[in-house]
Amino acid sequence: MMLASSRSRSTSSRTRSTSTTSTTALLPKRSAGIIRQHVQDGIELAREYKLPDRIWKFIPMHHGTILIKHFYAKAIDEAIEKELLVDEQDFRYPGPKPDSKETAIVMLADAAEALSRLVDTSQREEIVRAVEKIITDRTADGQLNDTPLTLNDLDIIKESFVKSLLGSSHQRVRYKDVPPPQEPARS
Repeated sequence: MMLASSRSRSTSSRTRSTSTTSTTALLPKRSAGIIRQHVQDGIELAREYKLPDRIWKFIPMHHGTILIKHFYAKAIDEAIEKELLVDEQDFRYPGPKPDSKETAIVMLADAAEALSRLVDTSQREEIVRAVEKIITDRTADGQLNDTPLTLNDLDIIKESFVKSLLGSSHQRVRYKDVPPPQEPARS
């Protein structure tokens, strides 16, 4: 995942330096394509660095065939105004879907990490609702269908994510600096 992210950042930087247009101002389909590209970039980097197949298969599976909802919704809004049709597949990651417990956990963890930047991670109830929504959405979309995850596994994953996200908001205690020892006074 980090390999994909590092390539994405360089691609994004290149895009920003040649244009003042951000993905929010681009056409929704093009914006979704730019976002999807980080998966292919990650696969190329994994091959370039000769990572084993069992590792680089996590790169496309960490998004499965998830719908890029923000840009899909924008496309729908624009299509209604212009009386056009929108192909949902243009707004989905190419997949494949996760096929193991491990790849599913990475998918869910990636979403939980993104979530940590959007919700108040000091409020347990808010975190629980958000993590449950991630799991419910991925399950309803069929993203976990090819995995052997059980409902019990999903409960354990949920509690682990909630605990981790709550822990991430914990501030460390700032201790006073200890003054250097003073030499005894001479008489």
